[in-house]
Amino acid sequence: MKILITSGGTREAIDRVRSITNHSTGQLGKVIAESFLKADHHVTLVTTKSALKPDDHPNLTIIEISNGASLQEALEPLVKSHDVLIHSMAVSDYTPVYMAGIDEVAQADSVYDLLEKRNDQGKISSADDYQVLFLKKTPKIISLVKEWNPAIGLIGFKLLVGVSKDELLAVARASLEKNQADYIVANDLLDIKEGQHRAYLVSKNEHIQVETKDQIAQLILQVVTEQKEA
Repeated sequence: MKILITSGGTREAIDRVRSITNHSTGQLGKVIAESFLKADHHVTLVTTKSALKPDDHPNLTIIEISNGASLQEALEPLVKSHDVLIHSMAVSDYTPVYMAGIDEVAQADSVYDLLEKRNDQGKISSADDYQVLFLKKTPKIISLVKEWNPAIGLIGFKLLVGVSKDELLAVARASLEKNQADYIVANDLLDIKEGQHRAYLVSKNEHIQVETKDQIAQLILQVVTEQKEA
């Protein structure tokens, strides 16, 4: 099978030296990719420059992206040519629009006018004691996948922080339905520690609990293989 995996965390530029990002290392995506490579599948890994990556392998293709826009551009043609997408990348929910000193914001006739402005300098001045950063919501890439290829197998990921198991599973099932996914891997940041990564592989009718990244990878490999053989 041709397996498409995303991993790591996107980075959205504020100016040429600053950005907003997240703490994703790409470790889970790396482990998942290695599991499919060991099972003799062809893997395309879409990831970031700083993310952890598998060693070179004849069945492995690595494509590096930086932000949400470059991810969408790279992913659309790949989704159309692969059998399964495992979308474990932590994609930023927002991208910077404009950064301004608080005095500029206070003096503006309307803050909405500032949304039409852009920072054209290479490095925004740090002279102001307080800055206001305007952010714009980015598209949810997972919601586009089935539009690009209705036949592709889709496994998404949902990360929450400090919620009950019932809430985590409910949010995962809502994402499953909304994005027409086959499975959602639901996890809570508080359950991810050194040597532990508790998660639930959620389908329409059930969920399976696992405790480590290796177990997540092996379970995903198992369900993908069974689904394609059915």
